[in-house]
Amino acid sequence: MKVTPLADRVLIRMEQGEAKTKGGLYIPDTAKEKTQTGIVDAIGDDKDAITVKVGDKVMYDKYAGTTVEVDSVEYLIIKASDILAILK
Repeated sequence: MKVTPLADRVLIRMEQGEAKTKGGLYIPDTAKEKTQTGIVDAIGDDKDAITVKVGDKVMYDKYAGTTVEVDSVEYLIIKASDILAILK
């Protein structure tokens, strides 16, 4: 299935959090922090409001957007204004 965000929305493929600590302890899924970085997979049609491109690695606001799962991959749909930085 293909997801196409509308207007000033951006579809981000969320990065997975670390599965274990530096000390070697495994972290259960219920205790993992929500990541704040991901890869832009699609952008809406409001090109004036969106400054990122497909493929950019971005950092976004911790409480932004709506999480969706498509074909066992976790995505986040957020407003372009909730993107804090492009990571290079």
